[in-house]
Amino acid sequence: MTETTRFRGRGPSRRAFGGGILALGGALMIGTVPGAASAPDPGPRDGRTGPGGARRTTLRRGSAERAGLLQEHLDRLVADAESFLRPSPAHPWYAGAVLLAGRGDTVALHRPIGTAVRYAAYDEKTDTGVELPADEQIPMREDTVFDLASVSKLFTSILAVQQIERGPLALEERVTAYLPEFGAGGKQDVTVRQLLTHTSGFRAWIPLYEEPTREGRLRLLWNEVPADPPGTVYRYSDLNLITLQLILEEITALPLDELLRTEITDPLGMHRTRFNPPLSWRPDIAATEDARKPWSGLDRGMVWGEVHDENAYGMGGVAGHAGVFSHAWDLAVLARTLLNGGAYGDARILSAASAELMFTDFNTAFPGDEHGLGFELYQHWYMGAMATPRSAGHTGFTGTSLVLDPTTDSFLIVLGNSVHPVRSWRSGSAPRVATANALARAVPVRPLRGRRSWFSGTARGTTASLTLPEVPGAARFECALWWDAEPGADAAVLEASADGGTHWAPVPFTTTAHRPGAPRRQDHPTGAVGGWSGREWYALAADLTAWSTAPVRLRWRYVTDRRFVGRGVYVDAIRLLDGSGRPLFDEARPADGARIEAVGWTASAD
Repeated sequence: MTETTRFRGRGPSRRAFGGGILALGGALMIGTVPGAASAPDPGPRDGRTGPGGARRTTLRRGSAERAGLLQEHLDRLVADAESFLRPSPAHPWYAGAVLLAGRGDTVALHRPIGTAVRYAAYDEKTDTGVELPADEQIPMREDTVFDLASVSKLFTSILAVQQIERGPLALEERVTAYLPEFGAGGKQDVTVRQLLTHTSGFRAWIPLYEEPTREGRLRLLWNEVPADPPGTVYRYSDLNLITLQLILEEITALPLDELLRTEITDPLGMHRTRFNPPLSWRPDIAATEDARKPWSGLDRGMVWGEVHDENAYGMGGVAGHAGVFSHAWDLAVLARTLLNGGAYGDARILSAASAELMFTDFNTAFPGDEHGLGFELYQHWYMGAMATPRSAGHTGFTGTSLVLDPTTDSFLIVLGNSVHPVRSWRSGSAPRVATANALARAVPVRPLRGRRSWFSGTARGTTASLTLPEVPGAARFECALWWDAEPGADAAVLEASADGGTHWAPVPFTTTAHRPGAPRRQDHPTGAVGGWSGREWYALAADLTAWSTAPVRLRWRYVTDRRFVGRGVYVDAIRLLDGSGRPLFDEARPADGARIEAVGWTASAD
């Protein structure tokens, strides 16, 4: 089921290695894969290491300080999540949730909030939930198990990448090489990669559950006609991962639930992750929806302990697109495994090269719909300020989500029961964005010089300005700059005024990375930066000779829209120089620093 579909029958609703050693078809291929973006250097590898330097970090509980995080922002993460237990706006976004956040080997936050089982039913006449007696309600616990919904797709994708690494499956092979019947309806050219990146041309969903037999469901899938030619559009579709399940079961001669157990959960010790949890687990599972027509495709009553998704239910609870149950700690182990490059402790489920495929964009032809193999990349609509070109994650219709940021080695898991008691009570991903923004802010950005740098903040729908005093004779502007803004929407602009601040014009500038090996000089002819800078400081220089006829004022203006934000902008080491290179203004001098006018910017140590 697509993430933001609220009623049965609505359409798609997702957001409106190459260049190295790559495991493909059992061999190591040097070069590029069609449609894949070259992966940036993931940075230093810390933690426990194994052969060849691959990380084998395992998790432990610890303080925010031990994790290299700021406690005040983890506190904000919890407070923001708790606010959605209240009407937001008309109803709670979820009845409860389990929050887990960490960095490196440390889980610094693991917090249950709200209720796992609160309602007995939904009353559509009054649009209210029928609450259970207080003594029958079940509070959330750290180990509450959730129906992951579409987060299940990540497990199917990992199983597929394992088979690519070992040889039986080839990324660029046509699906018909494994499932000849699949070619009916014009699907003969669809490839395995297109299934994993949702570029097959499939429509979002079809009601397979209406067919009572496996043969009938297969017939629907075989006869399905693509809505678009393969490779021409991105459209999120459950049918991609259902097809991938059939391929995996064909080439391994094992059912998907057995593959999950033997290839992922047993090796990693994820003992509370499986399809079709036994009845004994039911008291530990968060309830989902009072599933009845017309909002559900099936009349089932309150779903609790069984898969919520109609198609997965019709397939016996085991499906490539939905059906996995898990809890937050197990998902943290999976997150740590992928951030480690496929290993956790003494277990390895993927080679480092294969794990890299999860963080590599194969959808460069579809900007805004970046996608690794199975994982979505750079999606601000639920990753918030954790979103970078290498941030990977997924959401689930029941209220679940997972985000991994390799650039900061951080991970966030939000498991909520947002369809309890009914799916129409929530829309969008506001709690996911709010918690991700808080975790991103919890990763400190240290000043380049001194104890403080200027920080723009991360407010939405605002303009923040940082204005220097009028300085006669200024010929050159210098500062250090760090930025991470929502691409295509938010920007920081350097502007100059020669009439005391009445009229402002953009100032072109250049940036040079401090880190060796990074792109050295970049020109910014519009005087603006946006998008992602790589989470590092740049030296900035601007020629002011065009404003030499009068005293000049400079300002930084940071503008955000009302939708999403990045981590923000930092400015440090501000100086104005004359034509001989002598400093006319240096913020390191207390008298000069005191003359800076900040509106929306703050002096920040982190």
